[in-house]
Amino acid sequence: MDEYYSKLLNSNKLQMCYEIAPKRVKQFLEAEIGFVISKCSNDDAVLDLGCGYGRVSIRLLDRVKRVTGIDISQKNIDLANNIAGKNSKCSFLTMDAIDLKFENSSFDKVICVQNGISAFHVDPLKLMSESVRVTKKEGTVLFSSYSKKFWEDRLQWFEIQSSLGLIGEIDYLQTKDGVIVCKDGFKAITYSGEDFLKLVSNFNVTANIYEVDNSSVFCEMTVM
Repeated sequence: MDEYYSKLLNSNKLQMCYEIAPKRVKQFLEAEIGFVISKCSNDDAVLDLGCGYGRVSIRLLDRVKRVTGIDISQKNIDLANNIAGKNSKCSFLTMDAIDLKFENSSFDKVICVQNGISAFHVDPLKLMSESVRVTKKEGTVLFSSYSKKFWEDRLQWFEIQSSLGLIGEIDYLQTKDGVIVCKDGFKAITYSGEDFLKLVSNFNVTANIYEVDNSSVFCEMTVM
C-alpha cells in the first residue's frame, strides 16, 4: 500500500489532490498548518514526516529556525526541493519514517500531520517510537488525524480524487465509520483521541488531545 505515495500518488499528482480540494477541505488544511505554527517558535528545528512536496514544511520557514522534510518518494523530494529553491533553512531527504537516519534528540519539534499515521501504512508504534527518539527532552511531537465531524467533507474530497483517477474507485460497501476503501486496495483509516492516547501510553511522554476546526484531531506529545 505504501506504493500509492512512493510510486503512484506523488509529485504533481499529489499536488493536484490539494489543488482540487473543495473550500471546506482547504479550510481544514489551513487550520492544520495554523495549529502547527502556533506550537512552534523561532528557535525550533522541525522534522516534517511524510512531507510530500513540502506543502507544510515550506509554510513553516518564516516561523522556525530550520525545517527538515522527509518522504519515502524521491519524486516528492525532488519537487519539494524545486519549490523551495536554494533556502538554507530547509532540507528535503528521501527517508522512511520508521527508520530515521538522525541521532537521538535531534529536533525540537516532530510533526506528522494530515493523517500520516494512517497514510504511511506502517506500525504506528514504530512510527511514534522513532518520532519520540529523535525529539529533544521537553520537545514536542505532533500527530494528527481526521475528526469524526469532518467525515462528509473528507469523503467528498476523496470522491473527487477518485473521479480524476488520482486514487481508485471507492468501494462504498466498505467505506464507512472513518474508513475509506478503494477497489484497487487503497485504504485510509482514522485515529480518535482515545486511539492516540492508547498509543502514547507506551512512551515516556505527556500527551494532550486537541480538536481543531471540527476537522482535525491532534495529539501533542511532550518528551519527558
